[in-house]
Amino acid sequence: MLNKRSKYLQIAFNRSLTEVRSMIALLPSSEKILIEAGTPFIKRYGQNGVSLLKGWWSAKLGKEGYIVADLKCMDRGSKEVESMAMAGASAITCLGLAPIDTINQFIAECEKFGIDSMIDMMNVEFPFEILQKLKKLPAVVVLHRGVDENEKNREKQLPHNQIRRIKGTYNNVLISVAGGEKTRDVIRTYFNDADIAVIWKSFYEAPNNTAALAKEFLKLVK
Repeated sequence: MLNKRSKYLQIAFNRSLTEVRSMIALLPSSEKILIEAGTPFIKRYGQNGVSLLKGWWSAKLGKEGYIVADLKCMDRGSKEVESMAMAGASAITCLGLAPIDTINQFIAECEKFGIDSMIDMMNVEFPFEILQKLKKLPAVVVLHRGVDENEKNREKQLPHNQIRRIKGTYNNVLISVAGGEKTRDVIRTYFNDADIAVIWKSFYEAPNNTAALAKEFLKLVK
């Protein structure tokens, strides 16, 4: 489980198994790094891919590593959670756009399997309103500016303005921010009191530079 007093860097991987294995070997052995099996990665490699990530990262750390399965669940919450839990995932994502019944079931199933529930609020204008409708809060709320938005609508800001409102009401929820790839984005994410900064593109575009990139971003994690 995540420590509420710590900050984390979540690195999403979407390359081939061989490439990802090499990239993970280059990472610093830091518990502040969370490894994400990205949605394209899961679609390509499924449960086996998540299990391999778990093994590689745990071996690197010398203890159990934290793996996020970015399923972006929209339906059948119980089955989705079970499959990824069996693969060794530490956390799983469900979209905030999913039906409230699905999100409630998703969170309950995550609790049942002892893993963290992450609700991804991509394209949700008012995340706070979704949280108000839930029977139980997720472990993590993900505030997310999507990849296509980054490329097509560069003026759209990262949703940092939502952090304090959510934390002001729900102080046991961790906040993750996805969609910023620059150093300044990560600095602002932590400055605005987010707990997790998610990055992927810089690693995807320069896999051989994994070690240097990780060390650079880790300097920002207090």
